[in-house]
Amino acid sequence: MKLNRTLLQDATEQGLLTESQAQQLWDYLAGRAAQTPGLRATHVLYYLGGCIAIGAMTLFMTLGWERFGGWGIVCIALAYAATGIWLTESLLRKQLAMPAGITGAFVIALTPLAVYGLQSALELWAEGHVYRDYHRLIDWRWVLMELATLACGAVMLWRYRLPFLVMPLAVTLWYMSMDLTPFLFGEEAAVWERRKLVSLCFGLLMIALAFRVDLRARGDHDYAFWLYLFGVVAFWGGLSSMNSDSELSKFAYLCINLAMIGVGTLLGRRVFAVFGGLGAAGYFGHLAYDVFQDSMLFPFVLTFLGLGVIYGGTVWQRHEERLSSRLRGMLPALRELVDSKDGAA
Repeated sequence: MKLNRTLLQDATEQGLLTESQAQQLWDYLAGRAAQTPGLRATHVLYYLGGCIAIGAMTLFMTLGWERFGGWGIVCIALAYAATGIWLTESLLRKQLAMPAGITGAFVIALTPLAVYGLQSALELWAEGHVYRDYHRLIDWRWVLMELATLACGAVMLWRYRLPFLVMPLAVTLWYMSMDLTPFLFGEEAAVWERRKLVSLCFGLLMIALAFRVDLRARGDHDYAFWLYLFGVVAFWGGLSSMNSDSELSKFAYLCINLAMIGVGTLLGRRVFAVFGGLGAAGYFGHLAYDVFQDSMLFPFVLTFLGLGVIYGGTVWQRHEERLSSRLRGMLPALRELVDSKDGAA
């Protein structure tokens, strides 16, 4: 339940709070909300500016920068990084943690560029490959840049403890899940099917890491969000791209997606529910357009199935507290995680 002024006013009218206490509580909550990511004008400007700056040094890099040469790129990247660290320190002194996290992430995002420039300057880079391709092409040559980015990110996260710093690390791990196949098995062996399997397994590892981080994190800072997001993207993307002519395998795919919805509900992570819902919708689309394309009964059956799910929701609502307590008792780690989130709310 979200606390708003109306609820505080109702509590005041019922004698639970005085007018002064209600105002003090609202001022306190408003101050906390200002540091919590949300769709507010200030936060939108923070993230928009950060995305533009980070994108300029990553996704939107032009070929013109190759004219600076290797050492020129290294010097520019280091100058930008020094500026980013100075801004991060300055913003933290002003207790502006959110923009400080964005400028810190900007520093981490510069690491691949600096490593690329150093490799070019030392003539250790393959001819015909440019930094701009780092964000477009899958290639084992990017792995060293990715490892350096993870190392830089670990140092920055240790130094500043800002949740948004996890974002470039999660993106780098996602990139690595795609680049590792040709690195481990060679270009010839890096066929599409093997890439799918590596993506799936890497996604599971990222989700496990995110769950571990979620258990250890306390307070309002959500360090696990970006790991969950890109872990689910890697896992679900690898799973959904696997083709099979077996209806049993396709049904197993549905079950996995339904399980993702359940996991998302238990953990309070919408990303599982969103991708699980997309996967379930894809399976029902397969049934409608391929398996039962000429059936008159299928729409009726699917309608009754949907109504049955709604009824199941009403049953769950009546017994939610008892069933939730039983589930948490079976999974102590989950109970600890959910209880900590309830306490933070």
